[in-house]
Order: sequence, then structure tokens, then C-alpha cells
Amino acid sequence: MPSHLFADRPAQPPEPGSVDALISQTRRLRGDVDAVRRDTVVDDDDAQGRWQRALCDLAVHHLDDLREHLGQLKEGLPPAPEPVDFPQPAPETVPEAQTRVGSAEWNLLTDEVIWSDELFQIFGRSPESGALPLDELGSTLFSEDQPLLTAWVTACLVDGRPIDGEFRIVRADGRVRTLHMRGEPVLDSDGCAASMWAVLRDVSELRRSQRAVRESRDSLQRRREIAQTEHRLAVELQEAVLPPWRGSLRFPHSDAGSLDVAAHYLPSATSALIGGDWYDALELPDGSSMLTVGDLTGHGVTATSGMAMMLGALRGMAMAGIEPGPLMGWLNQLLEASVQPALGSAVCCRYDPARRTLSWAQAGHPAPLLFRRGTGRTLTPPEGVLLGATTGASYGQAEEHLQTGDLLVLHTDGLTPRSIEFSRTDGTERLLAMAPRLSAARSAQDCVRLVVEEFGDGEREDDACVLVARVGG
Repeated sequence: MPSHLFADRPAQPPEPGSVDALISQTRRLRGDVDAVRRDTVVDDDDAQGRWQRALCDLAVHHLDDLREHLGQLKEGLPPAPEPVDFPQPAPETVPEAQTRVGSAEWNLLTDEVIWSDELFQIFGRSPESGALPLDELGSTLFSEDQPLLTAWVTACLVDGRPIDGEFRIVRADGRVRTLHMRGEPVLDSDGCAASMWAVLRDVSELRRSQRAVRESRDSLQRRREIAQTEHRLAVELQEAVLPPWRGSLRFPHSDAGSLDVAAHYLPSATSALIGGDWYDALELPDGSSMLTVGDLTGHGVTATSGMAMMLGALRGMAMAGIEPGPLMGWLNQLLEASVQPALGSAVCCRYDPARRTLSWAQAGHPAPLLFRRGTGRTLTPPEGVLLGATTGASYGQAEEHLQTGDLLVLHTDGLTPRSIEFSRTDGTERLLAMAPRLSAARSAQDCVRLVVEEFGDGEREDDACVLVARVGG
């Protein structure tokens, strides 16, 4: 908007040629942004998607306004306030966007009021009803906005200050619109205000888009903060529950047939969320050893708290001497009675060093792998469905006689990525193919390191645990 205009010095219209290219570029850019907006799929729970869609909406509104302003610039300002012919918007522009900008002049000497056709449409008034004089314009405003307009108009006409502000109006049809007003006095040859000229812009949709951007951004930020807090709590809970030992364990410490045990937790390669995977090895009061790995569905604090409950119950029942088969049945009942419904898979082994026998049971879990003298095989699993899948499920128990140097590998199914091209069976075959390298390893910890090197860099969608136990002489 020009600075204080004198009534005898009309503004010169701009050169239209240089503006045409800008209008064309704006129209093409608007189409590109609108295409991106249409392609943005937003779910109810996708805060980031809603934020991106709101940004696209805001960009579209800005480009529509820019195109209309360039159209005005191309037409130029008339020497006397007359209705302005704005360029026709593109076909994809909705009717509400066709009347965003209007102009007005209030002549203080003759009391003549001139409104553009667009301004009548913005206010929802028919031209037959006439334009509103300045002292009646405030009647259309919200009551709390009326003092603002009065102060702006007074400062403009008395002190020559330009008007640049927003207010809300209530149209005759009851619709509320937000208008941005820019106005200046037009001075006569004596420097007195002869009239006031103003451009009013309907910014309702623009403000709505800006508000949507702020709200979606704030919602996304809150979700990120919540996710960070939950992740920290899940990590702390997991660290508190999983065995504190690192490296290898050996138990019992003196008897022949003792186990050399090592384990490792592998986080997901594609998700920051902590899952419900666990591993544990425990020496029992009768001299036998308990080995277990398992997984609960879900991620975050809910999964890790459920894992803590299951692992605590498993440790307690193993210490009480309950065999793996019945133990799985009790875990199934515990999961059914828990507040948070979930499914779980697990394998639980009890090793007797005196007899060198392995008693084990499973609940919908990959069976242990047994490596002996450079070859490997999958142990035949006893009957067992997923934990929490059915009421009163019974779980079978199998036994395997182990020999000195035998190697057991227990793992959760997140260790190997599963897709159309890569199944759980393929992952088991990869583990069995490692038999020569695992047999040549000097300790259980070296075996774990080999497994992590083989599978640690894969694009796993879930976290995983691996536990290795070698039978000593």
C-alpha cells in the first residue's frame, strides 16, 4: 500500500508484462502443492501426517492470496477508488476463496461511501442494501473488537496513522469471518484528511490453516515427548528386569557337565520402541539350571512391564521346582488373568548336570537348536500353543540327552527378519549353517558374538534375544 496519498496525485499502475510470468508460476506452484496435499494420507492417530497436511493447506492459502495480489498489481490502482476487477481464480479454487480481497473509500467531505463488489460479498451484503459508513461499520464486529476499530479509525483520520490490523465480523447469514484491514487517509491540498481508503482481506481460512498447523505441531511435539518418556521408562524397566550379568556364566561351578552360558539383547533396527523380549539363566536349589527366552506382543512400557511380570513368575516357579511343562501352563493362566491382554511365546529348559538331560517345553516359540560335532539340528518341539491364546491349554515336555561339547542356541523370533522373501525357516537354516563356526568357538560368549555378527546388521522389525549354552566336560 502506498504511503499517505494526496488527492491530486493518483498512483500509477504497474507494468503488467513482468507480472504475468509470476502469476503463471504461482498457478503452477499452487497445483503442485495441491497435488502433494491430495497425496498426503492422514490417519486419526498420525500426528505428523496431520501436521504435514495442515502445512500443505496453509501453503495453498498463501499461494491463492499471492495470485490474487499479483492480479491486483497487474491491473494497477485506479486514480479514484472504484470497484476493482480481480483476475478469475483457477477452476480448482473453491467459491469461498473467490472473494478474499475488497476495497473501500469513505469520503469525509461528502459522506459518500464506495465499496467494491468483492467487499459486499465478504460482508455478505447485497449492493442494494448499500455500503456501511464508518460509524456503522463497527456494528458488524464482535463486541470486544469494536473498540479496536474505533481506535484505529480515530488515529488514522486525526493523526494520519495507517491502519494495519484484524477484527472479526458476523455476517447477516450468521457466519463469522476474520478480516485484515489496511487503510490510510487521503489528504487534500491543505494536508487534511479528505477521505479514508482501505483494503480488507478475508483471512478466515488462512488463520484456520495457521491454527491447524500450530495445533498439529503441538500435538506432534507432545506425542514425541510422551514417546521419549515411555522409551526411557521401558529401557529402565528392561535393564532392571533382565539379568545383570555380562559375558559368560558357568554353573554349577564345580560339578562335571556344567554349563557355559552367554546371552545378548539385540534392539530393533527399524524402531525405537522396546519390545517384550527376555532371556534368563538361573542356577536352581537342586543343582539344575534353568534357561529361558521369550517374547510378549507389543512395545513400550506395556510390553516391558508384562515381560517383567512373566519373567518374575517364571523365576519363582522354577526356583520352586516346577517342571517346564506345568510351568508353561501356569504362565498361560497368569497371562489370561493380567489386566493388559497380550500374547506371548516362550521356551523354558531345565538342565540336570548329573544326568546331562535337558527337559524343556515351549509355547508357540522357535525350538532350541542343538549343535554337536560340527553339525546342527532343531529339537523336535512338544505340544504348546501361544501363551494367552486359549484357556486351560496343556503344554507337553520333551527330554534330550546332552553330551560334552554340545551347544544349545535359544532365540526369539525377532532375531531373523521375516518377509515374503525371508521366512522363519530361512533364519533357522542360516543359524544351522553356522554349525562349523559355532563348534570351533572357544566359549559361549564367542558363539553369541558370531550370531550377533551374522544377524545384528539385518533390518529386523522387532527386537530379539539370543542365549547360548555349552556343555562342559
